[in-house]
Amino acid sequence: MYSDLAQMFQETCKKYDKLPAFTCLGSTLTFAEVGSQAEAFAAWLQHHTQLQPGDRIAIQLPNLNQYPIAAFGALLSGLVVVNVNPMYTPREMRHQLIDSDAQAIVILGDLLPNLAKVIEDTQISKVVVTDPADLLGAPVRQLTDPAHVGLMQILSEGANLPFTRVIPESLDSLALLQYTGGTTGPSKGAMLSHGNVLHNVEQVVDSIGERCREGAETFIAPLPLYHIYAFNLNMVMFFSRGCHNVLIPNPRDLDSFIATMSQHKFTAFAGLNTLFVGLCNHPEFAKLDFSHLHLTCSGGTALTEAANNAWMATTGCVISEGYGLSETAPVVTFNPMNGERMGYCGIPLIRTEVKMADALGNAVPQGEAGELWVRGPQVMLGYWKRPDATAEAIENGWFKTGDIARFDSDGYIQIVDRKKDMVIVSGFNVFPNEIENVLSLHEAIFECAVVGVPDEQTGEAVRAYIVLKPGASIDKEAIIAYCREELTAYKVPKQVEFIAELPKSTVGKTLRNKLREQAVA
Repeated sequence: MYSDLAQMFQETCKKYDKLPAFTCLGSTLTFAEVGSQAEAFAAWLQHHTQLQPGDRIAIQLPNLNQYPIAAFGALLSGLVVVNVNPMYTPREMRHQLIDSDAQAIVILGDLLPNLAKVIEDTQISKVVVTDPADLLGAPVRQLTDPAHVGLMQILSEGANLPFTRVIPESLDSLALLQYTGGTTGPSKGAMLSHGNVLHNVEQVVDSIGERCREGAETFIAPLPLYHIYAFNLNMVMFFSRGCHNVLIPNPRDLDSFIATMSQHKFTAFAGLNTLFVGLCNHPEFAKLDFSHLHLTCSGGTALTEAANNAWMATTGCVISEGYGLSETAPVVTFNPMNGERMGYCGIPLIRTEVKMADALGNAVPQGEAGELWVRGPQVMLGYWKRPDATAEAIENGWFKTGDIARFDSDGYIQIVDRKKDMVIVSGFNVFPNEIENVLSLHEAIFECAVVGVPDEQTGEAVRAYIVLKPGASIDKEAIIAYCREELTAYKVPKQVEFIAELPKSTVGKTLRNKLREQAVA
């Protein structure tokens, strides 16, 4: 076991120095090149900022080679990485940047207008700016704000500065703030330690086994590195094994995505249900060479039989489904090699305890459904600045996932429902309360409720039920347009229904289950 993620990074870069580490937009960095540039970034942070070990640095980038340089550079200098979704609206950015106490940010240049709307409310004093073509020899963006500095300038200056790796006090030292949500209240930062991530890497490697050959895999990585799924799998696990990650900046552009895949003899792939369906329905995808593909991972949302069958028919590779959460760094279960079962998310990883609990926390009999509780070295330290939420979520080391599941007779786990009202759209968690809060601020809306409904493209779609104020008049398109101003695209209601009143309990609580039943009736 390494002492921390930075030690893993340095030793990996040295061990596999000449092998390709990351490829993006046609440019490839070897392990040695990623190592030297991350160290240059860390050196610049140590000499040109007031940041101290333990301070938070936000990274708001899509899948670009700049991401591992920034993330590992931050970890080398002892900082805590705060992953921020590039698709966030200013309102969403403001909450996360304020809540995390971030003092610096690495951001895509095109997102600077959004940052400008919120930065005065934050503690951010240093803004590092990069553009997709920065590492491709293209002209560098000219910056006028003295608080802004270009990543290319940083790498050039940092290469000539002395650097000392900061060694955390222990494996329990904080490494990441991975923001997740809940059905009540604002999004929370799951505190993931160096040990959480490194232990989970060991656990996943044990499960994947020979499907991840050291220094021999080429992994297509369309899932965003700012999401814990790809952060663990691509940024850390496959990287630490000396494997090549091909980063896809925009997986929604299927034409470009497939063109990139055609340039590589890829052996591994990670995706989720909607991505598998979208690719298999594209006329050019089936023309790719799948003869080297032997590992396909699925997570983030339930894998449908139709998606699994289409992928198998097109690629000849079985999909191995797993289950995890931001709070578990993230993997809890995975389908074992040559033991994949459709409809099941596999078996618990080594050193991972799982139980299905009743309302009192007692394990229910095998085969019966209960709330899935997890205990193991990958379980988070707690929620950032939220001791109340931490105490509610973790009991005697057991993390209460909020998902309802059951064991079969062979120990395989099936997720059967969600305890909470969370909606999963293309693998992203969407929480009704947040959307309802935004909708309720509209001057025409009296009451509203949000539920998830089945959707062939995205797994689930957001449906909003609206009760208008007396005399108010507004159409569905205007409500959707309003939401687009305040919410990331995947959170915006796809469907809007006007109703006279919301179903409620005797104490006045909105009964979302009644609305869901109505939606699928």
